[in-house]
Amino acid sequence: MKIVYYIVFFTWYLLSLLPLKILYFISDILFLLVYYIVRYRRTIVRKNLLGSFPEKPKEKIIEIEKQYYHFFCDYIVETLKIFSISKEELKKRMTFSGIEEIEREMHEKDRTFCFAYLGHYCNWEWIASLPYWVSDDMLCGQIYHPLYNKAFDKLFLNLRNKFGGTSIPMKETLRRIIELRRAKQKTIIGFISDQSPKWNSIHHWTPFLNRETPVFTGTEKIGKQVNALIYYADVKRVRRGYYHCQFKPMFDNPNDIPDFEITDAYMKNLEQMISVTPQYWLWSHNRWKRTKEEFLKRQEL
Repeated sequence: MKIVYYIVFFTWYLLSLLPLKILYFISDILFLLVYYIVRYRRTIVRKNLLGSFPEKPKEKIIEIEKQYYHFFCDYIVETLKIFSISKEELKKRMTFSGIEEIEREMHEKDRTFCFAYLGHYCNWEWIASLPYWVSDDMLCGQIYHPLYNKAFDKLFLNLRNKFGGTSIPMKETLRRIIELRRAKQKTIIGFISDQSPKWNSIHHWTPFLNRETPVFTGTEKIGKQVNALIYYADVKRVRRGYYHCQFKPMFDNPNDIPDFEITDAYMKNLEQMISVTPQYWLWSHNRWKRTKEEFLKRQEL
């Protein structure tokens, strides 16, 4: 594992030293290979797009599909760039707003946590640079699902922790949050909750992109337990290589909200963001592989 890790690290680091202009040229070539030759997950992407936008003509679906693969290849080279990009350059390319409001609310209302809902939208790896923008007494964390390949898991952990935040494995979420509460450490935690839960983790379905969709509800449940401020990270791609994330308040008293309404509100925000510029969401993820019909059948067994 160590040999694989160091080989990949060294190779990726050398590539990251190239200027972004050259990396984007490589991305353009990579797009031709991934889309036309390898045809990486094109069946899944096409199926997801057709099901999400049945009102759009096939020509428009194919246009979005190609735009998605162009962006996906940009995402790959932008992630590689993390190895060597300077703090100053990244702060120019990944900007944030709404942070002052979060910090003010946390101090005025004596809150330990702010939970920020995210999606696999635009460059979510660059959003991990949030620690560059917050006060020194504020900790930034992100929940992640460990990769099966230990070498790549270690590699991505190093990348995500490079900016000064902390990565929390999904299964350790509650324990780590309780530890932070006991330490009275004010923390902003990002939850990427747009993936498909396992059968035994499905507790709620919600309308999303024209289908009944299973959703993770853990963010909402833990948020109520620790009385966290709930925000949504609205992300836009300003132009190639430049992004802006605006933190928008959702709920400041989560315990006053009926069960699942927080999760539903998150999914509505995500759907609206995707509908405006759909090419920047992770369409190659098999999001709807579990249907409500099959779920109900399993419940009857």
